[in-house]
Amino acid sequence: MLPPTAERRRTPRLAWFRSGLFWRTFLLLSALTTVSMASWIGMINRVQRGPQVEQTAQLVISVVTITRAALTHSAPELRRELLFELVSNEGIRIFPLEDSDLVDPPPDNPLMPEIERIVKDKLGADTRFSSRVGGVAGFWISFNIDDDKYWLMLERERLSGLTGVQWLGWATVVGVLSVLGAALISSLVNLPLARLTAAAREIAQGKRPSPLPEKGSKEIIEANRSFNQMVDDLQQVESDRAVILAGISHDLRTPLARMQLELEMAQLGNEAREGMQSDIAQMDAIIGQFLDYAKPTETATFVPIDISGLLEDSARAAERLPGMKVKCEIARDILVMGNATDLRRVINNLIENARRYGQTPGTDVTEIDISLRVKPTGHGKRALIEVQDRGPGVPADQIEQLLKPFTRMDTARGQANGAGLGLAIVERVVSRHHAELSVGNREGGGLRIQIAMPLAE
Repeated sequence: MLPPTAERRRTPRLAWFRSGLFWRTFLLLSALTTVSMASWIGMINRVQRGPQVEQTAQLVISVVTITRAALTHSAPELRRELLFELVSNEGIRIFPLEDSDLVDPPPDNPLMPEIERIVKDKLGADTRFSSRVGGVAGFWISFNIDDDKYWLMLERERLSGLTGVQWLGWATVVGVLSVLGAALISSLVNLPLARLTAAAREIAQGKRPSPLPEKGSKEIIEANRSFNQMVDDLQQVESDRAVILAGISHDLRTPLARMQLELEMAQLGNEAREGMQSDIAQMDAIIGQFLDYAKPTETATFVPIDISGLLEDSARAAERLPGMKVKCEIARDILVMGNATDLRRVINNLIENARRYGQTPGTDVTEIDISLRVKPTGHGKRALIEVQDRGPGVPADQIEQLLKPFTRMDTARGQANGAGLGLAIVERVVSRHHAELSVGNREGGGLRIQIAMPLAE
């Protein structure tokens, strides 16, 4: 049983292997090719075994029969010349068979037993076979002319088919070509899906991806066309929503300003006047949140920002607020790419969120810790921003709800005055800056919010 740490180390190594569609397709095609090639080789061996045995046996029988007939019917004075022609033209050598000959066993070939049986049926049961006689390698077979015995030697190349090494060589070549073909097919099959995945990832990062090519198979064309239409529709919905929110919020501020003016001129008691002013201010703050949420963040406006100085300015402004106590640990001269106005809005929203809901229990003071440091990660170095309060925190099962628009954790963070867009605005701006937002409870009580941003190059 592996310890938990060993299992965690082991899992990422196989994650690409298990989840990658390319590797699944590649391995499936490779396995299919291997099984097909093995079946093909087995079938060829089985099918050609009988014909190869018969062909080899008939060749041996024909050579021995013709050679014996030629030697038997040739004139004695011409036999020497005949033997010379057999050696030079046919590669056939004839030697007398002596009892003292050093004879090795027949060739080690799985077809040899069947060849011997067929040849002995035709040439006689006393026919002998050998792979080497007198130290000379070849295919040796004995025959008789009257009472004289002879050896006939054939070159092995005339009888041997493909050897095991040759079969292995051909199988290796075919296997390599099959694997390369499987890799090519897998790449071609998965390329449209890889493009679609990359485009979906860009949408998740707040970018507008380039249109996917509407070419290829019918299914790919329909999928890419639908995705392109979806991107256009999302862009239009986003634009319409921003226009509607901005329009409504802008139009609401006109009657709010009129109400504020009438309130100043009205003859009201101090308590009633202060209550109405508080309501108007709250409505104005909500409208401001709508405008901030609707405002787009263009990556084209990103420039190197001194995030250290920006945090210090926001911390000094927070210290001037009543009932605020700010502690800072900010590293100097850290630059990130972004929009200064949007980043300042993010920091101010976090501080305002802590001021409203993070009051230290049992006191009238809100304690906030703001820190900035450089942290190495698997994606390079990041500027890690932390804003923590010492309030009641948020139940663990409700933390994910904090980042949703129009969501307020009234039961956990006190009574909320706003539209529930503060952290939604933060999450929206952070994602447009290609940064990561992390929300969790602080040890000892309170909420901790972390933002990891790429450093400016």
